[in-house]
Amino acid sequence: MAHDLLAWILDTAFLRTIVSFAVAFALGTLIGAERQWRQRSAGLRTNVLVAVGAAAFTDLGARLLGPEGSTRIISYVVSGIGFLGAGVILKEGTYIRGLNTAATLWCSAAVGAFAGAALWAEAIALSFFVVAGNTLLRPLVNYINRLPIDTQTTEARYRVHV
Repeated sequence: MAHDLLAWILDTAFLRTIVSFAVAFALGTLIGAERQWRQRSAGLRTNVLVAVGAAAFTDLGARLLGPEGSTRIISYVVSGIGFLGAGVILKEGTYIRGLNTAATLWCSAAVGAFAGAALWAEAIALSFFVVAGNTLLRPLVNYINRLPIDTQTTEARYRVHV
C-alpha cells in the first residue's frame, strides 16, 4: 500500500502538476503582495487564487485532452477572468477605479496558465514584468499626471443640472 502511494506521488504527471501549482502559488504571491501592500481591492489571496486556479484548469486540460485541451481551457480562463476583473472596476461619478487591479488579475491568470502548461520560466518572466509594471512605472505615471494641461488645445465640456 505504502509502495503504491509512493509510486503514485512520484508519477511524472502528478509531480508536474504539483510543481505547476507551486510555481503559480509563489508567483501569484509575488504579484499579490505588491497589490496588498498598495491596499488594492484584489490583493494577495485573490491573485494567488487566480494564478493557481488558472494553473489547475490549464493542467487539467493538458492531462485530459493534451495540448488542444489546454488551449481550449486557456481561452475560457481568459474570458472568465474578464468577469472577475469587471467586479473590481468601480465607477464613482466621472472617476473610474480598479482598471489596473483588473488588469493585474488578468495577468495573474496568464502567469497561472503558463505555470499550468509547465512553461515555468515564462511564468517567472511574466510575473516580474507585471510587478515591474505596477511598481517601476508608478513614478512615470505620477510625473505625467502632474504635467499641466495646455488649456488652448484641450476641450472641456461642462454640464450643469439645476
